[in-house]
Amino acid sequence: MSAGVKLSSVDGSFLYLETPETPMHVGSMAIFKLPDGYKGDFFEEFKAQIQSRLHLAPVLRWKLERTPLDIDNPSWVEDEQFDINRHIFRASLAAPHDRATLERIVGWMHAKLLNRARPLWEFYVFEGMANNEVGLYSKMHHSLIDGGAGAALTEIVYGDGNVAQTETKKADGKKNDPIGEFFTGYASLWAQPLGLTAQGKLPDILTGKRQDLGSILMDGFARQLRQPFEYMKALPEMAKALSNVAGKLREGGVQGLKDAVAPSTPLNKSVSSERSFAAVSVSMSRCKAVAAAAGGKLNDVVMALSSGMLRRHLEQTKALPDRPLRAAVPISLREAGNSEANNQVFGMVCSLASDIADPKERLTKIIEESTKAKGMADPFKPIVPKLTQFSALGAPIFIQILSLLYSRTNLADVMPTPANVTISNVPGSRRPLYVSGAELQHMFPVSIAAHGLALNITVQGYRDQLDFGLIAGANVLPELRSLADMLPQELAALEAAFGLAGAAAAPLKAAETKPKAARAPKAGSSAKPPAKTVAPKRKTPAKRAAAAGAE
Repeated sequence: MSAGVKLSSVDGSFLYLETPETPMHVGSMAIFKLPDGYKGDFFEEFKAQIQSRLHLAPVLRWKLERTPLDIDNPSWVEDEQFDINRHIFRASLAAPHDRATLERIVGWMHAKLLNRARPLWEFYVFEGMANNEVGLYSKMHHSLIDGGAGAALTEIVYGDGNVAQTETKKADGKKNDPIGEFFTGYASLWAQPLGLTAQGKLPDILTGKRQDLGSILMDGFARQLRQPFEYMKALPEMAKALSNVAGKLREGGVQGLKDAVAPSTPLNKSVSSERSFAAVSVSMSRCKAVAAAAGGKLNDVVMALSSGMLRRHLEQTKALPDRPLRAAVPISLREAGNSEANNQVFGMVCSLASDIADPKERLTKIIEESTKAKGMADPFKPIVPKLTQFSALGAPIFIQILSLLYSRTNLADVMPTPANVTISNVPGSRRPLYVSGAELQHMFPVSIAAHGLALNITVQGYRDQLDFGLIAGANVLPELRSLADMLPQELAALEAAFGLAGAAAAPLKAAETKPKAARAPKAGSSAKPPAKTVAPKRKTPAKRAAAAGAE
């Protein structure tokens, strides 16, 4: 009997590449604002809310089942001894109980590996913070989820208070009320890949007996025989994509080949087992206005802000290279309607034009370079999902050995790299989210720092803000607060360069408390939270630019 749902090669790679120095989990630092006069127990109410929504997110009950000798990819199976108390913990902060202290704790906690004997996720609730805030640090293994699926999980966990009472779908095929249908859509995110029953239960196949080595070998050999025929179908598309890329490389000439390797910087070193973290928030509307004025997209502005920040930092440390920095940028392969709970990402490498001092010219160049990079990556989009399904017996243990050797020998210190930094932009909810009447103020991503890519910049969209999370190897960048504070300054510089009205607006920093956008529902109340917040009014030209700059 099959033991469960086998991980794809991409999902499994996050397990095999993990070492004590390079944890492969992702997470977030969320900030909640308690309502005035709140007298409840946020920790217990949050835990109860998660417990009540497990049927909508069964992924939270999955654990790994390895094959003998790690000869093949492991499988996801239901944890029959699941206990939510092993995953949600009450934590505390030292004085002064502020966000800066929370950032330091998050950096320390993010360096710790998850226990693979249990479902690979943990939540830590920090109560008693300044300004009536509650901090929530969460982490989940990247083998289980990518940014797109994580954003949907956020909606399930922190969404409307009515979701806990919403059934996924009646067995007789009748649909629920409109609100119920809305959350049924989110429930299907997890139902599709596992074929969940109407009651949200995992199929019996996931509770089957462990496979013996002989069955694994026979299944593996059969798969090896099938795979060549499956990949032959992809050869025409692959040949076309390679021909397309080869033509673009010829157009670039020798310089194009040189640019395929990133310049050497202090950021491209081996990382230790410790992490530093910092967070900051900027206005999404202001960023979209800049994008519209420049004729680009929101992600171009995110890269421009990151580029300006890195240029400032490297100039201050006298380490700015003559050649432009290059960023590794993940690209989602999810098509509209694709809601499988796994990793469906691809990547491109894009110039950050950090050799250009003028912010306006730098953004213009980034737009040009990102368009080229997307043109190089697009032909591979239909091919990558087929290639990532390839698996070979013995690959898991072999990759783990190579990963440990790479980590222990510090090869990243001497090997050239195609990129200097990872920059990722994850879309999020545009409506306010709540837990027990407490409004979610920020959702700062906490991602992965790796050997050779010591700094990771990930951005989460939420309402009308972009929440930046910077994570780095502490041996390379022991302090990230100064870098994070440069991002709002870079936005103001871009606005000034394009003559936009928002240049004088005060930036939203992580250490500041935003004014309330709307009144949160009382704890335990069935009233719905407001559908949207009211943004500050802008001048007409900026409004037009912001509307035109949306992706």
